[in-house]
Amino acid sequence: MDIQKISVIGGIGKDGIPEKVTRFDLKMGDIVSIVGPTGCGKTTLINDIELFANKNTPSERKILINDEPIPDDFSFDPSKHPIALISQHTNFLSDLPVGEFLEIHAKIRGAENIEQMINETLNFANQLTGEAIIKETAMTELSGGQTRSLLIADAVIIGNSPIILLDEIENAGIHRTKALKLLKKYQKIFVFVTHDPRIALLSDFRIIMKNGAMQKMITTNEEEKWAALGLKKIDDVMLEFRKFIRAGEEITDNVFNEQISGLASSYQLYLKKRKLFLNKKTA
Repeated sequence: MDIQKISVIGGIGKDGIPEKVTRFDLKMGDIVSIVGPTGCGKTTLINDIELFANKNTPSERKILINDEPIPDDFSFDPSKHPIALISQHTNFLSDLPVGEFLEIHAKIRGAENIEQMINETLNFANQLTGEAIIKETAMTELSGGQTRSLLIADAVIIGNSPIILLDEIENAGIHRTKALKLLKKYQKIFVFVTHDPRIALLSDFRIIMKNGAMQKMITTNEEEKWAALGLKKIDDVMLEFRKFIRAGEEITDNVFNEQISGLASSYQLYLKKRKLFLNKKTA
């Protein structure tokens, strides 16, 4: 099936009250974030999408593809399932080397240039994680961040899944801004469950969850995109400090002051550019 869009038809919240967001559509190339406090039903929503809910889950939601109900073979035939779900608690049971694991998956998918596809997958994954993944490493020896990075890369490149659901990737030490930048190059639907404000503001829109129900849908506007750029300045400094600590270096006064001074000057430049943009917008 050539998927053009998927639609989520609202159901009910934990209290049985109908959801305020009665429907939202996702087109190929869209990035959406699902946000809200812990326990509000974010993971349940992506599980409904992954399961192609048809009013047969507690939420009573319904998922459509191209405005049509889901064919049975999509739900029951793994080879036709168009969704990849990267959850918070993914672990490998196989102790196969990474290269062999990717080769088997590529063969199952009928890939032609298998070696090239494996290298592309590893290159993608290694842009997201701090410690490089090599072909000879056993799958069971990968860290949480490496595991999630490899699964994302595998779903995008080898699996070529048109719809990819990612549950709180920021908790696994993945370079989230690089992940978003890389993912945007692919015409797929990406759904993020996240507590990270940058991921939310860099998405096309976000669904606000509360009490198990979709309460609101917010389309990201230009001001929010500028806010995301401002947060990036702060986030980049935090990432630099993390690098220093991971490398076993001490955070001396000189190192601290240098990073904060760089942030201050960079942030001032950002504020000037933002002010110019807002002035043009209101002129």
